[in-house]
This record gives sequence, C-alpha cells and structure tokens, in this order.
Amino acid sequence: MGKKVKKESETPCKETFDPLPVEGKTPATVVLLLSSPEEDILIKACEAIHTFAEKGDENKVSLLGLGALEPLCQLITHSNKLVRRNAFMALGIMATNSDVKTALKKIDVIPSIIDKLSLEEDIVVHEFATLCLASLSVDFVCKVKIFDNKGLPPLIQLLSSPDPDVEKNSLETIFYLVQDYQSRLAVHELGGIPPILELLKSDFLVIQHLALKTLQNITTDKDTRNTFREEQGFEKLMEILNNKDFTDLHAEALQVVANCLIDSESFQLIHKGGGLTRLMEFVLTPTAPEIQSNTVKCIARVAKSSENRKLLHEQDVEKVLVELLSVPDDSVKTATCQAVAAMSFLLASKDSFRELGGIPAVVQALSSESLALREAASQALSNLTHSNKLNAFEVYEAGGHEFLVQQLQDSCPRTVANAAATLGNMAGQEVIRCSILSYGAIRALVEPLKSTDTQVLVNATLCLAVLVCDVDAKTELQSAGGLYPLVNLLRSYHKEVLRNTCLAINVCASDEPNAVEMCKYGALEMLQEINQSVNRRSRFSELAMISLLNSNLSLKYSLTGCLASTDIITDCFYDTGKARSGQRVLTLEELSKQLVNRHRPIIVVNTATDDTVDVPEDSQSNTSETDTSSKADRRTPRRRKEDDKQKDEALPESPTEKPWKMMNDVSLRDLVKEAKESILPLNDEWEQYAALARLVSKAMGGAVEMEKLHEFPWELHLSELKFELQSNVVPIGMIGKGIYCHRALLFKCLADCIGMSCTLVRGEYNRAWNEILLFKENPSSNGHSSQPSRFIVDLMHQPGSLLKANTPAAVQYQTI
Repeated sequence: MGKKVKKESETPCKETFDPLPVEGKTPATVVLLLSSPEEDILIKACEAIHTFAEKGDENKVSLLGLGALEPLCQLITHSNKLVRRNAFMALGIMATNSDVKTALKKIDVIPSIIDKLSLEEDIVVHEFATLCLASLSVDFVCKVKIFDNKGLPPLIQLLSSPDPDVEKNSLETIFYLVQDYQSRLAVHELGGIPPILELLKSDFLVIQHLALKTLQNITTDKDTRNTFREEQGFEKLMEILNNKDFTDLHAEALQVVANCLIDSESFQLIHKGGGLTRLMEFVLTPTAPEIQSNTVKCIARVAKSSENRKLLHEQDVEKVLVELLSVPDDSVKTATCQAVAAMSFLLASKDSFRELGGIPAVVQALSSESLALREAASQALSNLTHSNKLNAFEVYEAGGHEFLVQQLQDSCPRTVANAAATLGNMAGQEVIRCSILSYGAIRALVEPLKSTDTQVLVNATLCLAVLVCDVDAKTELQSAGGLYPLVNLLRSYHKEVLRNTCLAINVCASDEPNAVEMCKYGALEMLQEINQSVNRRSRFSELAMISLLNSNLSLKYSLTGCLASTDIITDCFYDTGKARSGQRVLTLEELSKQLVNRHRPIIVVNTATDDTVDVPEDSQSNTSETDTSSKADRRTPRRRKEDDKQKDEALPESPTEKPWKMMNDVSLRDLVKEAKESILPLNDEWEQYAALARLVSKAMGGAVEMEKLHEFPWELHLSELKFELQSNVVPIGMIGKGIYCHRALLFKCLADCIGMSCTLVRGEYNRAWNEILLFKENPSSNGHSSQPSRFIVDLMHQPGSLLKANTPAAVQYQTI
C-alpha cells in the first residue's frame, strides 16, 4: 500500500443551476425570499408582497408578524432600481397601517427614505416614499426626525412633480410638519409658498383641500403672510371664492383669508381689490353654515384693528351682523357674536347695534345649549355694555341680567368671566343693581371667587365691589360664606386681582360685622404685609386697610395707637394695648373666654341698657348691693333679674361652654348721663372740655401729683377687678383708679357720646392723651385766632387744664 497523500483543496464549482421557476403559495414563503441574494427573486418577492398588502389591513398585519418589515427597509437602499422601486411600493402600502407605523418608529428608516427623494430617483419611488412619510408624519417623534434629517427641501421640490400622487403625498407630509412652529418658518424660508399656491389650481380636489389647510397653518406667521401677499395669494384665493364651482373649497379658503386679514396692510389690499364687498356677499347670500360662519370669522379678524373697524363701520357691517343673529345655525351665531364683540370696541358700533335692535338677539343667545355660543354672546355683551349705560339698560330691558347671573355658575371659565364683567358694567345703575341682586348674584359670585382662572377672579372681584355697595348685599355676602374666599385673594400676586380684591374689601368694610369677620380671616395682617411690600402695595391696598380699621376702631387703636376726632367710639370698643405689626388682634369674645392672667386688662366700652347683658355668674358672689348710692358700689356689677334668669335657663347651653355675653356697665351709663346734664348746658367750649376733664378725673381717682404718681395704686385696683369679675375684660365704668391710658379712653368715650370733638393718642409706658382744637387761646381771651390751636387735656395732675401742644408742659404730660 502506498502512503496516503493529502488531497488538494477543490475549487468551487462555477456551474449554475438551470433556471428554476419558484412558486410561493404562502406569505411566509415570500417573506423568506426577501433574504435571497438573487435580484430577480427580490423583485418578484417585493412585488408579491405589495400585491398581497394592498388587499387589506389584515394582510399588512400578517406580513408584519412574519417579519417582512426589516428586510423591506433594507431593500429600499438596494443598488438595483427595480428592487428599490418594488420594495418602496411594498413598504409604502404597509406603512398605511397603524401597527406597521408603530413598528417603523422603532426602525431608523426615515433617513433612508429621505435619501431617495432626489429628482434623479424613479417617480414610483417618489410616490411610495412620500406615502411612507405622509403616514409617519402624523407622529410627533417622526415629524422631528423628518425635519432634523432635512426632509423639507426635497418634499417642497416634489410639490412640482408631474405625478399627482407624489404631489398629494408630499403636500400631506408638509401639512403635518407645519403644525409645528419651526417647520412653518422653514417652509417660508425654503420658498414653499409659491408651489403650494400653484397647487390650488390642481385638478384634484384632495390636493386643493390639502393646499388650503397647509396655508391655514403657515399664514399664522407674519413674515409668511407678507410673502403670501407678495405672491398674489389673495388674488388666487379670491379666484376660488368667486368661482361657484369651487364651493367645496370656500370654507377653507375663507379661513386662510381670516388669518391674513389680521394685518391692516393686507386688509387694505383685499379691500381695494373688492375683497371686502365679496366677503359681505358671502355673509348675505344663503350658503352652507360653515361658509357663513367662516366669512363672519374673517370680519371678526378684520375688526381686531381699530383702523379696520372704522372701515367696516362705514360699510354698515353692523346691519349685516344683526341680520345673521337670526340665523338658526349655532356656529353662524357664535361667529356673529364674536364679530359683534370685536366691533364693539368702536363706540359708534355699540350705538349701532343698540339702534338696530341687536342686543335682545345677543341676550337670547345666552340661553343656548351651545357652550361656544354662550361664551361668545357673553363676551359680546361685556364689550357692548362697557362704559355704555344705554346698552346696559337695553340688556336689562331684555332680561339679560337674569341669564348672566345663571352663567356665573357656568362650566366655562371664559363665560363666567364675561358674565361677571357684564354684570359689573350694568350694576352702576341702581335700578339694575337691585334687580341683579334679587336674582341671587351675591351667592352666585362666591364660587367664582374660588376660581383658579385669573380673568374670572379679576372680573368677579370687580363685579362684587360694585354690587356690595348695598347694605343687604354685604349681609348676604357674609351669610353666603363669601368673605373668606375674598380675603384669601389678598394672597394673590396678580396686580389686577389684588387691586380689585382690595377694592371689594374696601366697600365691604363699611359694614362693621363684615369688617370684623374679614379681620378674623387675617385680612388686616395680609394688608399690613402688602402695604410693606414695594411691589404689591397700592393706593387700593392702603384704602382697604384704612376702611377696615375705620370700621373696627378697637383694631385701629390697637394697631395705630391713634383715633381721630371723626372716629366715634361706640359700644363693644375695647383696648387691648399696643399690638405688634403682623400680630392678629383677638376679638372681644375670644379675649373674654381666656383664663384670668397677669397681663394688663382689656378695657371695654358698653353703654347698652339690655338687662340680659350682664357679667358672669362667678363675679356676682363678690358683688355688694348694700349701698347702691355709694360710688364704690355703683361700680360693681348688678345681679341678673329673676325673669332674665328664667330666660337663660330656658336656653340650651353647651355642657362645657356657656354663651358669651357682654358685661353690663351701669356706671358708664351714669357718667354719660351726668356729662349730658352738667356739661352740655355750658356755653363756653373751653369750659366744657375743662368740666369734662374734671368729671373723668373724679371718676378715676381724682388728681394725682406728679411726684406721687408711683404711690397711686391703680395696678392693684385693676388686678382686684379682674379677680372679682373672673375675667381679663374690665368695663371702663368700673375702674375707680385709673391713670393716663384709662382716663384718656374714658374722656374720648364721653366726648363722643355727648357730641364733643377730640382725639385719642397712645404713647409709651401707659401714657395716652386727648388732643382738642380750639379757636380761643385761653379763657380770658376775648378774641378768636384765625387758626384753631391744638391742646392736650390734663386728666391726671391738674384736671381741666388745657396744655397747648408742643409746649414743655404738654410734652411733660405726654412722656415720662
């Protein structure tokens, strides 16, 4: 046997199979053929898949499941033109299915598709490549990819393709792209306006519709509108509008016109070309509601310019609009109300609408079931009644205020805002305001005060400020729970909301119960904070705070330390001492319910004669009634009458807390009576003040020498009163030993009761004093000075002396 030798490696066989016909009877087989290296098989496989996919969505989904998508995406870049063409045909048809589109988003195929949009490529490739892009461009992510991969330039070029399908698919892709701002600008910059305008002449309605829809989007940009005008865009649109064969295009053409008429220059151009006359004809000629409504929208757009409004007024547009308000279609009436609202910025138009009887028709639209129509009608009425009393009365005569009150509870914030604005415009007339209130406007405004919509808040607060000038309205606002949301709006940083809120609070504060309630909700603290802010304070916030304080003198004295001669002390006034800035001053009831403490007592004024108002039961056991004629006993609380006891026993009481009642102050009533009887008969004003000072001093322990002031036992006396009453609140008439702050308060109280004028000023360290104005310099002077002089009333050391302000004696009295 010979030695085995390693065989030479065999060369590949160069012979090929004879042509073998292949028949694929199942989609799976054909999909497998997409991986063949033979071009003829690829051409036939792609063609078969295209034919199969054309038959319906079920087949497209089936091919997707068999894995046809990825090989097709690869084959669209094949070097063989026929393979590319057939692959694009199959891919384009499949891409129209939503499931396939979702799968395509995960494959980075968009750059490959865009690459084949060059003019050198086969027109069939253009058709199906653009079909793919049109299907994908509905998705935002795909739109961004098309834009980023420079898809717009070739698509704009293909708008001039000889193939209408290519035109249609390219335009549809552009239409979806220009819904984004950057694409709108790019189409303009890349010269896309002329080819899109040219497509308006297409023989195919679908292409014309797409061209108009695309123009609607891109003409929202000012620069694009300028180019559109330069390219005779208006003329081309007017050709469509003047052609009765193109009625299907009129609605969309008018929407493009509406965009372009925003500019005064564009409007002048179309007006000179007879465009305005044609628009009027569209309005007056009975046509499809959509065309009529779009025509009126054009008028509304035009009316946004003050110059254009004058031109429209000269064309008697108000007459046309009033006629359209009787059209039964809601979309037409909605557009008409919008146009009325726009035209109503012109005073002459406001009067024209009233004289033509248009206002009742707008009022009637308020009762429509259409949200859009109600909003447009309320906006029209808001503008019509703004600074126009005659129109406001016309709305009232038509019963519009009843509908408007109802609309304060509408689901649309714009409608609520408009209704509040209109009611505010109307409420300036008393007869209308009373009628508005009778329909429950105050309660209806409470919910809008809680809105998060800024315009609702602006209008609701302003409307409220006008309505609550009636006393009953203030009471209703409080009972409806409207004060809390109103006060809460003081937290707003929106200037107009804050301004109107302060305005409403200013009006509400003229009612004392309202003022007290608002202070409970922290209105004063918030206003203090606002008025300390450079950015937020205004004359309205300052006015609101002053009004609140003027309606609650207790708070005013506590916070400011000063009561003017015009601030008249009344029952329930109480002095808590000086409050710190930002500190909430408790109410008298809250203070009365506190346990007895070591702090200074709260001094209260009460001249009420109601016998049911009395001191707590606990204090009665310490009350002496043995000598009612003595001064000391006159200052102790009276026992409750037997019949009043029975009344109280009949009232249901909480087991833990008794109803709070104001303490009776017989001594103060006696002092008021004595002041009226002994001081008012005096003819000399100087002597009146001196006599009142002596009365106050006598009631509170008499004169005290300056050097012996520290020996005066006023603190012990007040502590004993607090213990006796078992309360931190002490009626001022019960104080038998008082110093500066107590005497000055009593002097102010008695002066106010008998009609004499004086101030009350708080100093430091329990000092307080009263200032008065007198023309006569001193008792022996026979003449009168030309200007009144200020005097400080001495109530402590030489009671009855009047110390001229700023003199050493006066300064010594005011300070330690």
